Parts: sequence; structure tokens; C-alpha cells
Amino acid sequence: MKNTMISLKEKFGFLAFSTSSNIVFNFKNLYYLIFLTNVLKVPVLTAGTILTLGTIWDAINDPLIGIFSANHTFRNGEKVRPYALWCALPWAVTIVLMFSDFKTGQTLTIILCLLIYFVFEALYTFLAMPYNSMGSLASNIDADRKSINAFRSLGGCLGSGIGSVAVTPIVRLFGGLQGEGAIIGTGDAPALFKTALVMGVICILGCLAHYFTTKERVKQVSGDNSRISLLQAYRMLFKCKSWILNMFYIICYGITTALVMNNINYYAAYILGASSKATPILAVYLVVAILASVFTPMIDSRIGRKNTMLLGAAVQILGKIPFIINPYSLASIYINALSVGLGATITFVMFNTNRNNIADIVEWKNGRRIDSMVAAGDNLASKLAEAGAVQLMAVALSRAGFNEALKLNQTPATLQTICTLLGWAPCIVSIVMLLVLLKMDIQKEMEESRPAV
Repeated sequence: MKNTMISLKEKFGFLAFSTSSNIVFNFKNLYYLIFLTNVLKVPVLTAGTILTLGTIWDAINDPLIGIFSANHTFRNGEKVRPYALWCALPWAVTIVLMFSDFKTGQTLTIILCLLIYFVFEALYTFLAMPYNSMGSLASNIDADRKSINAFRSLGGCLGSGIGSVAVTPIVRLFGGLQGEGAIIGTGDAPALFKTALVMGVICILGCLAHYFTTKERVKQVSGDNSRISLLQAYRMLFKCKSWILNMFYIICYGITTALVMNNINYYAAYILGASSKATPILAVYLVVAILASVFTPMIDSRIGRKNTMLLGAAVQILGKIPFIINPYSLASIYINALSVGLGATITFVMFNTNRNNIADIVEWKNGRRIDSMVAAGDNLASKLAEAGAVQLMAVALSRAGFNEALKLNQTPATLQTICTLLGWAPCIVSIVMLLVLLKMDIQKEMEESRPAV
């Protein structure tokens, strides 16, 4: 492969795909649980279990789809990019169905929600492979990969903006969340459905933009294209210490991000008094995340990979302290959002850059490129983290006595639980992340694994 930099057009293709996929991911994270509890009237513990069961199913299909991709080559000779073309429309359809009120009895509603969520997660697995693998397959130049991941992170921030900051005005445009102090309820079902339609269209456009502007360039050095089993693939992965530690790194990131994104609407509704008050908080997160996406590669070049990762974890820990001290202070929730925007974005860029290098390490050690399995493992870690965070939230709120019918008169235990899930819980996980990073030295493993030239 020529040592040429990836074009700006291609980087924008990565940005477009990241934007579209994050629209779905963040829109779903922010609104699906509260849609189930407040619109469909599914009990909060049952609603959390739906998301958890969907993720357990996802944990099962991740390695199966990953090994299928590792052993499958499309007619154009590519391994993962075409999934962005073939799965875009079905995935967009599922997000619309997820925000549909079928007006059935509660038992049938729960069954339908679970089935739709199962399909959503399976399609997300197929789309996550180009999302997570193309950074290493588009170029073998480290500077290219850092730049690609910065654009992906920037796209993720824009997706978060469309899926969270901009969604309230869109819902209101379609006739929902009317009046001061409005909290998402049954009357908002049509507006949320129409908003999901808009999100689905944007998702399709982003996937197509990615497909038609990017290309797989990195090919396996060896000519061995024999089929490998799932067991063989995992043996290759577990021989890579950095892959194992990066999985834990991603799990910590997934838990902290899911706790914040799933709880912010509950905090805005029941502590600040209106669901719409989440918008300016998320706007702060978004602006900081965009800036962090631009500057993270520069920080990495200046202070090194490990120090940059440690910085991201430290920022998230320190940003929680004011909120833990006084969770009812507006200043503390904005500091919390700022620290998550900065720390989580640094983390996102770093674990994706790690993933690109891990694919190379696995090839250097085993003679086979299994980018899809590296991506599937990381995708599994992310989803397990999300499932654990959502289930923790659902169980904690249920035990605290959360009841949607109480509107703003939630129990003191419920309010305290919401604050804990935004403060102490992600702070503890960020401390664990810091400890994991102290054990990780991916650059050293690269030097030890790189074949002699």
C-alpha cells in the first residue's frame, strides 16, 4: 500500500457514518428507557430487563457474526465495508419500530419490544464491524488512523447532538412536549415516532456516505485464507495482552457513558423539573466533546498514548467531585457534563486507536488479520457495559420506589438514586479504568511483536 495520507473526503465519510450511527445509539440511549416507562407504561424493572436481555442476545451473536465476517469476503474483495450498505435500511427501520406505540396489552407490548430490540441489536452488530474495523483497514499509517478516529469521534459528537440536544425541538415541532415543565408521556408517542423517522433517514444517508467515500486498503500479508474457527480466533486474541486490557478499558467507558446518557433525562425531569432542561446540559457535553475530538490527537502526540489515556480517566474522576458534594447544584451538573465530554471523548479516540494497533499485533503474532473479530470483541465489551449499566439503573430506581405516575413527586430515595447514578457510580468505574490503564502498555507490545524488516 502506498504511504499516502487518507483524503479529507474519506475522513468525512468516516465522520458521516459515525454521525449517523451515533444518532441511533444516543437517541436510543437517551429516550428508549423513558419511552418504555413513561409512554408504553412498562414497569421500570421490566423495561431495564428488556434492554439487558437484548444485550445478552447481542453477546451471543457478536462472536458468531464476527467469525462469519472473518471467513467471508465480498465480491469486491472487501471484508467489512459493504455491511454499511446492506444493513443501513433494516437498521433504520428497527429504530422506528422501537419508538412505535402498537397500542396492545402490556404482555404483548413487552414481547414486541423485546423482539424488535433483538433485531436492532443483531443489525447493530453487522454495522459495528465497518464502524470499528475500517480505521485499521483503510490505512496502515498510524497518523492516518489517529486522524480517522478523531473524525469518527467528531462525528460521534455530532450524532450525539442530533440524537439528544436537537431532539427536544424536533419532538416539539411534531407536537410533543408542549408547555412548561413537560415530561415525556403517552401524548408524546406520535411526536417521538416521527422524530425516530427523521433519525432513521439521517442514519441511512450517513451509512451510504461512508460506503461510497471509503475503501479497504490494508490486506493480510500472508496468503493463508483458510477458514478459522471461533476457538482459533479467540486463541489469537487472548495471546494479545493489549486486547484483553482494551476490553476492560471499553467496558469502563461504556458503563460511565451509559449511566450518564440514560440518567440525564430522569435528572432533568425529576430534579430540575422538566425533560427539556436536559438539552442545555447535553449542549455543554457536546461542545466540549467536539473540541476534545479535535485536540486529542495533538495531546496524544505531545504526551504519549498512555499519558493521554490516563488524562481522560483522571478528568472524569475529578469532574464528579463537585457533583458528589452537591448533586442539586446547577454548576455541579454542568461541571459533570463538561468532564464527561472531555474525558469520555479522549477515551473514545484512544481505545479506537488501540483497536487499530491490536489488529496489527494479532496479525504479526499469528499471520492472520481478523479485524472483524477484534471489532466484535470490543463491540461485545461495549454492549455488556451498557447492559450492566442499564440493569443497575433499573434495579436501583425500582428499589428506590420510582413511579412514573408520581410525576414530580418522586420519593427522596428515587432522587438520591438518580444523583448516585450520575455521581458516585461513574466515579468508581472511572477509578477502575485508571487502574486498568496503569497495567496497559500497547506501544511496548507493538515493539515486541513487530516482525523484523
